[in-house]
Amino acid sequence: MVSAPLWQGAYHVSSTADREDTRRMGQYTYIGLMTGTSMDAIDAALLDLSDAAPRLVATHGTPLPDALRRQLLAVGAGTGLTELLELDARLGEALANAAIELMNRAGVTSNQVRAIGSHGQTLWHAPDAEHRTTLQAGDPNRIAERTGITVVADFRRRDMAAGGQGAPLAPAFHRAFFGSITEPRAVVNIGGIANVTCLPADTTGVTGFDTGPGNVLLDTWCRQHDRGNYDADGAWAAQARTDPQLLARLRDDQYFRRPPPKSTGREYFNAQWLATAKLEGHSPATVQATLAELTAGTIADSLRSAMPSAKRLLVCGGGARNGDLMRRLARNLPEMVTESTADHGISPDWVEAAGFAWLAHATLDGRPGNIPAVTGAHRPVPLGGIYPGGTS
Repeated sequence: MVSAPLWQGAYHVSSTADREDTRRMGQYTYIGLMTGTSMDAIDAALLDLSDAAPRLVATHGTPLPDALRRQLLAVGAGTGLTELLELDARLGEALANAAIELMNRAGVTSNQVRAIGSHGQTLWHAPDAEHRTTLQAGDPNRIAERTGITVVADFRRRDMAAGGQGAPLAPAFHRAFFGSITEPRAVVNIGGIANVTCLPADTTGVTGFDTGPGNVLLDTWCRQHDRGNYDADGAWAAQARTDPQLLARLRDDQYFRRPPPKSTGREYFNAQWLATAKLEGHSPATVQATLAELTAGTIADSLRSAMPSAKRLLVCGGGARNGDLMRRLARNLPEMVTESTADHGISPDWVEAAGFAWLAHATLDGRPGNIPAVTGAHRPVPLGGIYPGGTS
């Protein structure tokens, strides 16, 4: 298990000694930028990769401006090219700002960071189309120009070009960070979409896939009923009972029956999916409780199918902050210990951002970042395009 400081707030530098270490690291210091399916914030993480075990040095969270968030949430198949290009530029500027703010607060300059790994915001993900494709917004050219730092971005499409789903990409980092283990365990990231990584005790044969909705349906239902952008701590869902018949109907969706490799997104699990789910006759709170049970139950089903030997489940992403959802996971998986990644060296808020810093390092070193057993790619490949930094 990796030893690293834990953070609860939006920003942290671990210590003065860490700052001195960062100044010495230079070529081993990376920034990771992440906006997830929930589109609530930009997560920025400063990672020290000078040793075999990744070490998180500093973090910074920046809420997405409300207007930008609303436009991103509204993107669909009919969104015009002009609007997409404008969103790409605006989000690129916001990502650059987040990186600059992180460096300023951590006391790090651009020449002390080798590269930025920026996932960007997924606007469309079509892994099962005839010509599979995916699109992440957040112009890396603008990040490189504003920061003067080389940027690695567009991670998903190389895996797709190699025949993969382009997701999930976190399992390789999960193996690196949580891989020093003596027990079989799993990691689940509960963002808008939930994805699992199965880590055998010897970390060979790592697998993973998207299990289905994480917070996306819960958040959508909250917005539709004027209860804010999300259900804080799952308080609304906890007020009502799950409806067994409704739950059975929702769990009958074909996505849950598909074997991995598989990935999904907001293109599939969205307001339209809810509109066709025959929710009439149920109170809004009952639906919220049932959607929470859908998330927990489909994660549990996936883990039992993919890794029945797992003894421990580490939870990251926004779902780890949802007390009701964590309790549901524990009830659905009584044979496993369910706990936050904070108990294993890294706060659940920063795992994904740190992962894309780590993937940028792999790309610049010419190493593969995908795991074919996870994505279905024909072979391991380096991920992402490289956008050189430098000011002159």
